[in-house]
Amino acid sequence: MNTTARTGGQIFVDQLLIQGAKTIFCVPGESFLSILDAVYSKKNLIKLINARHEAAASHMAEAYGKLQRKPGVVMVSRGPGACHASVGVHVAYQDSSPLILIVGQVPQLFSDKESFQEIDYKIMFKNITKAVLQIDDIRRIPEYISRAFTLSLSGRPGPVVISVPENIL
Repeated sequence: MNTTARTGGQIFVDQLLIQGAKTIFCVPGESFLSILDAVYSKKNLIKLINARHEAAASHMAEAYGKLQRKPGVVMVSRGPGACHASVGVHVAYQDSSPLILIVGQVPQLFSDKESFQEIDYKIMFKNITKAVLQIDDIRRIPEYISRAFTLSLSGRPGPVVISVPENIL
């Protein structure tokens, strides 16, 4: 048994740190608990701000991205959390602010069954983001995080959504 194996959440947070993320705005949720645990274990390197509402979290991340000229990072739960966050994502798109929205998604076993407040984020966000990505393999987390940050900053800056099924984390 490999006792040094890292969770998808730990890999995710390590990749955010590699990209220079120092602050995450969120409303803590069960669909990304593994990421929250990993952030807590690195609390000396990355700050987590509980905005208490997803719209506020996305607006905070949008303002952060605009002021810092690097992607503001916001994390929300699926369904209503993502819908509330869409307001700040739209502002980021209209104002060309770099932003990364991370959405916890239903486990892959339950996808396409309209279960647990599942939404197709590619359809929902396609007109207000530069890209909507879904990570379907834990080995591809570094690739997708790097791609999201690159896309968010390239050309006209803007928001990128990353959907992550719970079982990947």
